[in-house]
Amino acid sequence: MNNSEFQQKLSESGKPVIVDFWAGWCAPCMVSKPILEKLAKEYAEQVVFLPVNADESREVLEQFRIFGIPTVITFRNGKEAGRITGSQPEAGYRAMFESLAEGKEVKIPLSSFDRMLRLGAGAAFMMIGISTGNWIIAGVGGILAFMGIYDRCPLWAALTGIIQKK
Repeated sequence: MNNSEFQQKLSESGKPVIVDFWAGWCAPCMVSKPILEKLAKEYAEQVVFLPVNADESREVLEQFRIFGIPTVITFRNGKEAGRITGSQPEAGYRAMFESLAEGKEVKIPLSSFDRMLRLGAGAAFMMIGISTGNWIIAGVGGILAFMGIYDRCPLWAALTGIIQKK
C-alpha cells in the first residue's frame, strides 16, 4: 500500500479508523493480531479497522515515522488521535477502541505491573545516583519514576494541554 491508497482508505471510511501496522515475521504482532481482530468485530459499527502489512507499505511507515512494530495508530477525521507501539494486553487495546468509538481522547492506561516497574526502577536509580553522588543517574531515576505517574499528574496534563493547543 502506498501513501495515496492509504489516504484514500482513511478519507473513505466515514468513521474513526484504527490502523495496525504488522508483519508476518513479528512475534508480538502475532500475539496482538487476534486481540485486535476480535475488538474490530465488536466495534465494527463504530470504528473501521485497517491492518497494514509493514513489509509491503514502506512509504506509509516512513510517512508516520513508524520505527517499531506492532504499532497501532488511531485516526479521527483523518488526523492521528493516538498511538501505541508494542504489543498490549486486551485491556489497553479495548480502551483505545472504546475511546475512539465514543469520541473521547484516546488514552491507554498503564497496567499496574508497568506502573510499579517504572516506579521501582526509578527509585533504585535515584538511590544509586544519590549514594554515589552521580546526579545524572539520580536524574534518570527521577525521569523513570515520573514515567510511572505522569498519566495521573495534573500539572503534566495542564502542560501537555497547553502544548497541544499551539
